Amino acid sequence: MAQKSTDSKLKALYTDNEENVKVELGGVNAIDVDITLIDRNPDQPRKVFNEESLREMSNSIATYGVLQPLLVTENNGRYLIIAGERRFRAAYMAGLKRVPVIIRELTNQQIQEIALIENLHREDLNAIEAAEGMRELMENHGLTQEAVANRIGKSRPYVTNTLRLLQLPKEVTDLVKEGQLSPGHARALISIDDKEYLVQLASQAVASHLSIRELEMKVRLYFTRKSIPSGPRKQPLPIELKEMVSDMKRVFATKVRIAGNETKGRIYIDYFNKDDLDRIHEIVQKLKYDEKL
Repeated sequence: MAQKSTDSKLKALYTDNEENVKVELGGVNAIDVDITLIDRNPDQPRKVFNEESLREMSNSIATYGVLQPLLVTENNGRYLIIAGERRFRAAYMAGLKRVPVIIRELTNQQIQEIALIENLHREDLNAIEAAEGMRELMENHGLTQEAVANRIGKSRPYVTNTLRLLQLPKEVTDLVKEGQLSPGHARALISIDDKEYLVQLASQAVASHLSIRELEMKVRLYFTRKSIPSGPRKQPLPIELKEMVSDMKRVFATKVRIAGNETKGRIYIDYFNKDDLDRIHEIVQKLKYDEKL
């Protein structure tokens, strides 16, 4: 029960969807600190920040200031950002000397969880960065997919499907990170076992603006073609040849095979020992004798 209460408190910190709107954080007062004493979190899940969006926020901060404090933890006389790196970057661009922060004492696991929760709930995180953040939580703290889902307030299938994206080649995950390929498009490609073709199809999806449904159809076509045996296809035997082979099987009482068509080919008559061969020879001799009569 204590763990569940802690999880809910962490999630409650970030129920607002606007990154620079003043919110109440449990009655804790913010303090202004020198911006040069604040460090970015190297384990921040989000690695890509849109420059145009940062400039827009920077203009807003230059006019109104930072309305929502950064969440930080003390680290050897300095402050490590737990949540609010985008606000920090925008404030730095705006030339602010001091920014409001709220200081919390948190474990490394809680720091990772909060950083992931903040980005996921604000939909600022692309699917690959989200997957990498989830994987780090699992590897660093021994969490299961179910536990990660509970921590970040997402469903287990969401976590599973997001983590599956990490199976894709880097060329494809980079397209997702850059926003050129949607997570839905990327998931449609996961089952392809030919890396070169997978990357080629991903590039085609981007260049041709394929819908997810269109891409799924191409993936199905790939597996359909793959299931077709290579080499020349066998033509069906004419009914007359089939009947002849059946007659030969009955006459020689052994296995008879034919390779070819009605104009050219070979007939194979099996024998399994010398007695078998002698028996077939006797049948041929009898047929020759009957023909003379």
